[in-house]
Amino acid sequence: MSKLAPVLSAHWDEADSFTLAGYKRHGGYNAAMKALAMAPDEVIALVKDSGLRGRGGAGFPTGTKWSFIPQGDNKEHYLVVNADESEPGTCKDMPLLMANPHSLIEGMIIASYAIRASYAFIYIRGEVVHVVRRVQQAIADAYQAGLLGTNIGGKGFDLELVLHIGAGAYICGEETALLDSLEGFRGQPRLRPPFPAIAGLYARPTVVNNVESIASVPAIIEYGNEWFQSMGTEKSKGFTLYSLSGHVTNPGQIEAPLGITLRELLELSGGIRAGHTLKFWTPGGSSTPLFTAEHLDVPLDYEGVSAAGSMLGTKALQIFDETTCVVRAVLRWTEFYKHESCGKCTPCREGTWWLVQMMRDLEAGKGTPADLDKLIDITNNIAGRSFCALADGAASPIISSIKYFRAEYEAHLTHGGCPFDPIASTLFATAGRA
Repeated sequence: MSKLAPVLSAHWDEADSFTLAGYKRHGGYNAAMKALAMAPDEVIALVKDSGLRGRGGAGFPTGTKWSFIPQGDNKEHYLVVNADESEPGTCKDMPLLMANPHSLIEGMIIASYAIRASYAFIYIRGEVVHVVRRVQQAIADAYQAGLLGTNIGGKGFDLELVLHIGAGAYICGEETALLDSLEGFRGQPRLRPPFPAIAGLYARPTVVNNVESIASVPAIIEYGNEWFQSMGTEKSKGFTLYSLSGHVTNPGQIEAPLGITLRELLELSGGIRAGHTLKFWTPGGSSTPLFTAEHLDVPLDYEGVSAAGSMLGTKALQIFDETTCVVRAVLRWTEFYKHESCGKCTPCREGTWWLVQMMRDLEAGKGTPADLDKLIDITNNIAGRSFCALADGAASPIISSIKYFRAEYEAHLTHGGCPFDPIASTLFATAGRA
């Protein structure tokens, strides 16, 4: 397996990579014209057979998701792209949209044609104004070139594309909360069933996909399934963007085949910052269970990460060295989830509040070792019992950090505060694991 697979990021270093001319110079929109010459069901079958899985976290097969849309129902169908990248540590969709927005637009043309949708939407975070402007310009250029609107490329297919700017709620990254927000309502998860494929946006059949998922489609149409399947692992096919941040020499995005390991990614990014060692890391953002140095060689694909006890998620690899207090880091994440809880369901609304109170006490050195068991009990009572996965995301780092670093939690109680505080007389040097 080659360690790198630059497809989406192949031309990011070119000054005009984001322009229509720059994109077309490398064959841009050829795949869309090719797809529009096929039958819609052929396109769905091709994407399904490729093995492409959702790049937004869950890893659900993209082509299968498209096939759920009922055909011949005489209803309007919609495609919605989730660009509400909100997971702490995740930074792949925004760079992609800045450097290569036309790959998303071309993918949306193909996906919309496949599911028989004549309207498509991009839901993007309002805070990323520079990205919004870049995508707006790309959409305008595509319309001017006859690649959006009526009779695209003379193929008889019509598509209207709308860029919707959200107000910055993390919960709107959940697909049904996103749909409510897109309709003008307060962003809160819906009870399912019905699922979006049956009753999504405006109660019509809807496909919701991540930016990277849709942007990967043109390359599959252009080069074929065998090419795509030559990368990745048996059940996790293709290339993907990994985001490295934190205590790493050269942080950033690395596009590589699924199944690469953190050890290999660290080699490509210059390793942990000089003079320090890896302590813990997240394989898929702050909502996924933590890993330690013992997991350096876990294959970073959906099956490998799951077998090791975590989730691949958004492939947001946050790297922390031995100077980081795991209790303080987990507390900060827990405060984020408590703040971002929409409050719709009691387990999440009340549970995240109590998690923050207990984590603050533990970080301050208050309480007893028995409080750690109480903390685990609270996480067990909110995980899997809420409308969406936010409560699970809040519980995951707590459960895993206690599993691997219980001794560090106990050290806070022994020292009466954080042993990593420079005011403390000694540093708690041993990242003790129970």
